[in-house]
Amino acid sequence: MTAVTDQDQDQNPGPGPDAGKAGAREPREDEGERGKESGPAKSGDRDGRWDDGLIARRAAAAAKEADAAGEGPDGDAGPQVEAYVPSGGPLTQRLDSLRELVGLSRARLDRETLAEAGRVLDEAAARQRLSSRHTVVAIAGATGSGKSTLFNSLAGAQISDTGLRRPTTASPIACSWTDGAAGLLDRLAIPGRLRRRPQPGCGAEADAALQGLVLIDLPDHDSAASGHRDQVDRVLALVDAVIWVVDPEKYADAALHERYLRPLAGHAEVTFVVLNQIDRLPGEAAELVLDDLRRLLDEDGMALGEHGEPGATVMSLSALTGDGMGELREVLGRFVQERTAAARRLSADVDAAAAQLRPVYVAEGRAGLGELAREEFTDRLAEAVGAAAAGQAAEREWRRNAGRACGTPWLRLWRWYESTRQLGGLDRMAQALALAPPEEEITARQRVEQAVRAVADDASAGLPAPWAQAVREAAVNGAKGLPEALDELAQTAAAEGRGRPAGGTETGGVAGRGAVVPAGGRSAKPPRPAWWPAAVLVQASMTLLQIFGGLWLLGQIVGVLEPGLVAPALLMLAGVIGGPLVEWSCAAAARGPARRYGQEAERRLRDAAAGCGRARVLDPVSAELARYREVRERYVAVTEISTTGR
Repeated sequence: MTAVTDQDQDQNPGPGPDAGKAGAREPREDEGERGKESGPAKSGDRDGRWDDGLIARRAAAAAKEADAAGEGPDGDAGPQVEAYVPSGGPLTQRLDSLRELVGLSRARLDRETLAEAGRVLDEAAARQRLSSRHTVVAIAGATGSGKSTLFNSLAGAQISDTGLRRPTTASPIACSWTDGAAGLLDRLAIPGRLRRRPQPGCGAEADAALQGLVLIDLPDHDSAASGHRDQVDRVLALVDAVIWVVDPEKYADAALHERYLRPLAGHAEVTFVVLNQIDRLPGEAAELVLDDLRRLLDEDGMALGEHGEPGATVMSLSALTGDGMGELREVLGRFVQERTAAARRLSADVDAAAAQLRPVYVAEGRAGLGELAREEFTDRLAEAVGAAAAGQAAEREWRRNAGRACGTPWLRLWRWYESTRQLGGLDRMAQALALAPPEEEITARQRVEQAVRAVADDASAGLPAPWAQAVREAAVNGAKGLPEALDELAQTAAAEGRGRPAGGTETGGVAGRGAVVPAGGRSAKPPRPAWWPAAVLVQASMTLLQIFGGLWLLGQIVGVLEPGLVAPALLMLAGVIGGPLVEWSCAAAARGPARRYGQEAERRLRDAAAGCGRARVLDPVSAELARYREVRERYVAVTEISTTGR
């Protein structure tokens, strides 16, 4: 039957050439009402439209059957529409995982990257709302391949135009073997005037096997009209399965293989490839061409359903002579009765979407932030904040306090004199440091920036580009204000007595000159060990011996005391020798505590700097890595279920 337009109907109101054939289109609701208003008309009445003759009687019978079954005007019975995906099945789990994957990735991936996954989810949701009893199969092929002839042969009626005129099929035509497919055809945007029913009486077994089949005859995929190719692409994205019809002349056409078969290789389980017109091939030529077709499909990456393995069905036939049509009906009938084509198609769509998304989810190596990278980051921050120098300053402060407490009074007096004399020179040095060139002032800031850059590179190594960029942005954004925070931390540590520079001078922090020693005022004195009071008492005794021996000698010189130089000289010598000896012993005993005190001060400042860097840089970077691991797990769930859940 030719594709009838509204204009053709107006010009030819009487019964057309298809009157009396079962290939006539399905009646519409407005046609039934039109027939009631016009009343009975004679078969030859040219004033009637679609309410005359055999067509009217069949339309009335179909309407009565639909009313008895409780169907709507479009022939789509409400109770027959059901979800074909069982709750908790593998496809449902994959779709849920893909939906979660898209939701988690919207903030990191652009809309174009997620467009195909979003389309698959939308189409899956739309297909799940429609009938599970129907399998929508499209017949596609090149110009002159005989797909319309194959379509008519399966339907048992002249539904689609055939002939030498090219292109013959201008719009998709549908043929449904059972009722309830109106929703599916609406989704394909096939108008009611292009919806047909097959010819009954082609064999009860054949008709029963094809119950639930919705066959779509598509325009030529290589048509000169671009609108025809657009319709082919649109419908192929929505049907449950496709029968590709090739002929002995164009079966190796590059346009077919590169544009359709190769990109749809993952849909092999819902693909039929039929070599038509074998009646034109002499002898064993048909088998040779069929073998070459299988070779080309294998090169396209399309698995062939041979030896019981899942894959595309490849066969040869002649739609004109009927040779091989019985086998196609049998295979197609089993395929339709399984009622799994829609789920297989959607599963293949999910596979294709996952393969397209693989570059943005799969890392080249093991992504993450290891302990070595964290330690190196902490070392760089500790170097920038001057933790090592602070520990050394704290150690010197401890030893200096030990010298003040246990040293001889005369040596301490001399050191005080030297420190006051050098104070002016140290002040001039501090002023010179304050006037240092800008290149020296940013040294510590550069250390911090280098540390942040290094940890970002380590964390993003091997990550897909979008997630690597997100990790680097998190590190850079977190590093804003980090030098100032470290400088404040160093000043706080100095104020709490965790170190001050040697000589009593003060230098800038991390945000300033890049000094390695924390700034701050005079620190509190370090705690003293338990043996210090005894050392102070011994040193005081040595001093008293010197004073007592000196006074004794002075008394003998002035004649107040009896002469005798040995005893006072020995006392004075004991004090003179014992004082430095006590000081040296205390200094030796203070080395261990002073070193531990300096190490503790360095550790505290190092831990404080590490905590600041962790809160500002490492935690945001770890959060991005955790987000990537989460989406990676969702992606793995999408791909793993595809291999284990079928």
